[in-house]
Amino acid sequence: MRTTELAWFKSSYSGSDGDDCVEVAASPAAIHVRDSKNSRGPQLDLSLTAWGDFVASVSGPRNTA
Repeated sequence: MRTTELAWFKSSYSGSDGDDCVEVAASPAAIHVRDSKNSRGPQLDLSLTAWGDFVASVSGPRNTA
């Protein structure tokens, strides 16, 4: 799948200027991640399992001690 065919989006937590953001796009077999400042640059292609593990690790309970 070519990256121009993907529907890229940024987090709703991104700043209003739109700078320094990570964009994500989903395809049937992978989650694609890229730097919004360099949309034609390299991107990460993660399996659905790897993406799920990543999201779970960053959104789980945080140790505040």
